[in-house]
Amino acid sequence: MVIADTFVSLRGFWFVVIGVLWAGYLVLEGFDFGVGMLMRLVGHSDAERKAVIGTIEPVWDGNEVWLIVAGGATFAAFPNWYATLFSGYYIVFFLILIALIFRGVAIEYRAKRPEQRWRSAWEAAIVLGGVVPAFLWGLTFANIIHGVPIDAHGEFAGGLTDLFGGYAILGGLASLTLFAFHGAVFLTLRTEGELRRRAKALAIRLVVPAAALVLAIFVWSAADSGEIDGKWLAAAALASIAAVLLTLSLWLLVRNRDGAAFAATALAICSSVAFFFVALYPRVLVSSSKPAYNLTVFSSSSSHHTLALMAIVALVFTPIVLVYQGWTYWVFRARLRGDSLPGGGLPGKAAGRPPS
Repeated sequence: MVIADTFVSLRGFWFVVIGVLWAGYLVLEGFDFGVGMLMRLVGHSDAERKAVIGTIEPVWDGNEVWLIVAGGATFAAFPNWYATLFSGYYIVFFLILIALIFRGVAIEYRAKRPEQRWRSAWEAAIVLGGVVPAFLWGLTFANIIHGVPIDAHGEFAGGLTDLFGGYAILGGLASLTLFAFHGAVFLTLRTEGELRRRAKALAIRLVVPAAALVLAIFVWSAADSGEIDGKWLAAAALASIAAVLLTLSLWLLVRNRDGAAFAATALAICSSVAFFFVALYPRVLVSSSKPAYNLTVFSSSSSHHTLALMAIVALVFTPIVLVYQGWTYWVFRARLRGDSLPGGGLPGKAAGRPPS
């Protein structure tokens, strides 16, 4: 009896851990996406665009580690979830991977040659490397909670067009706009002078559509469920918190409290991810074919021994990783401006004062 209760607890524990990993990834990689999308709007000259890229250059690859860990944790803790998800979303994940690869290459290769055509081509790759994943991650999460065709064997039984319904597209637009706003706030925090002014102006314009689309996906989710119970009341509370935090972020931004504004947008993304996982539990993939075909934490998990061993490893190594990544952000905390990176200087050595 004790082992059975522990097994149930471990399943819930790893469901929460995976949710935390996705929240960390979307908060950190989210501003990378936003910076990439807005690079050419904020940076008007080559030097300014170099400074914009410099805000994420020391950290973008570290942020992507959260995606690898989230995927690995899902594979180890809930292998059936992982298998069905990847078989159904193979093309979507392939497009995300290609976009992330080209973005990483573009960040490294953009400044290798002085020709404007060369630099413009890699800048387009950076922009697409922000837009494509930002949209497709929202589409993916929307489909997970809304439902896709899954048969009695737990296998994806649909086609690519089944992933692009109205709800999924709304989810993609919501995440795209939210990450663009998050990136604009991050640029306001990490730049100064004319770059900061432009980033702040973009953030002020983006907050209303971001909040509206996020609220729209929340309302559609609640209406689609047809349930009013404790779980959905908690989900509604999280949705309300996200909306309040986005409004608070705007208020803080107008008052030039850039650090607090960024923290508010980060917490809004965390609240959105929490809404998703609370509304989803105990399911991990919803079947639009038949509710009995839903994949759940109970039908998709690994053995008790595997989950217990993973929990020990996670409790030991997670604090170490968090301390190291926090140190990285502290080292590269100085604000940048359009003339801060002469001759290929390191972003962390750029002139400027630490952000507020």
